[in-house]
Amino acid sequence: MCFRGGGRGLQLPACSAAAPAHCAAAERARRAGREAPPPLPISALSQNGLLQALVREVGQPAGAAEISEDLCRAQEEWEAVEEIQSGLGGTSASAAPPISFNEALQYFQTADLSECRKKVRATARRQGLAALVRFLFGPPQLQPQLQGERELALAIAQCGLDDNERVHMRILQTIYKKLTRSRLGCPRYGAHWEELGFQGADPGTDLRGTGMLGLMQMLYFVMDSQTLPLAQEIFKLSQHETQNFPFCIMSVNITRIVIQALREERLSRECNRRQQVIAVLNDLYAAAFLQLYRVWKWQHKTIVDSSFLLKELELSTKKKPKQLLKSLEAYVNRSPTADSLQQPFFSSASGGSGSQPNEEIHFTGVCDLQVELEGEARLI
Repeated sequence: MCFRGGGRGLQLPACSAAAPAHCAAAERARRAGREAPPPLPISALSQNGLLQALVREVGQPAGAAEISEDLCRAQEEWEAVEEIQSGLGGTSASAAPPISFNEALQYFQTADLSECRKKVRATARRQGLAALVRFLFGPPQLQPQLQGERELALAIAQCGLDDNERVHMRILQTIYKKLTRSRLGCPRYGAHWEELGFQGADPGTDLRGTGMLGLMQMLYFVMDSQTLPLAQEIFKLSQHETQNFPFCIMSVNITRIVIQALREERLSRECNRRQQVIAVLNDLYAAAFLQLYRVWKWQHKTIVDSSFLLKELELSTKKKPKQLLKSLEAYVNRSPTADSLQQPFFSSASGGSGSQPNEEIHFTGVCDLQVELEGEARLI
């Protein structure tokens, strides 16, 4: 029996020791003058109990209480083949089921993030006249009962990608599968991450300043049924022949903007109203990405416009978060295709020429893309 791995030219011997019964069945069919049935996908072999049926065919009772040693060996070999076919070379990440955003969040809620919490910078407190002006005209402060959730979000933003944490790897694999619409996983390192819009073979190097929150917001984007179509449309645009951009790097930069808006208490009013913090962060992230997508698509932007557009987007996120959120709500409440034809509510006054036509913008990392809009504000 011969299998060809997905895109990697993997071939197995014609008669593998993993499935002697199957080979015997094929031989009997050939001798009877009938063509053996086509081989099933490896996933079907592991999921549909074919191996168990084949073993029973050569004499094992259907109601046996214990699985034979040969069957165990066969199952292990099939699982190893599936891992090789997915390109993971023996790791278990490909076989792991997709992880939901809520499951991932529960992990971080119970994980020991004490070291990450130590890295969170305290919000600078104004004094004197500046404090009075902020009290009278500035945004309200976050209510005390929401401070813990705010600190959790900022702690996740300080948590780096850890190869030894299974949940981290499941998050990464889920994002890959959802964006590429692939059933198989992928290696932890490799050029395939650049195709998704990271800057190199290791996505972890692009998470400076956002940590795992950068991946968590991508996970939310692709796992929520209302925003998944939008995520896939944006990813499709990022692969455009002339309007292409690095999807994941753009996503991480939007997470940076959202984190800064939270730190500056620009989202306190909405968080207080909804009595949520992380949900507001996620919705604002999706709303900001939707806004960028509309401008990029409608005004035919290219990579040379990215720095200018991100500055515009940061201003909108800080000054008009409520308007952005309403735009997202309108999007998910009707057809994404029809809604994408609407003009964005902010446009590039300078025609998107924040950079000279011949100037090349390099997405070399989220901390290298400096956005200086309000004094000495810096992202964590």
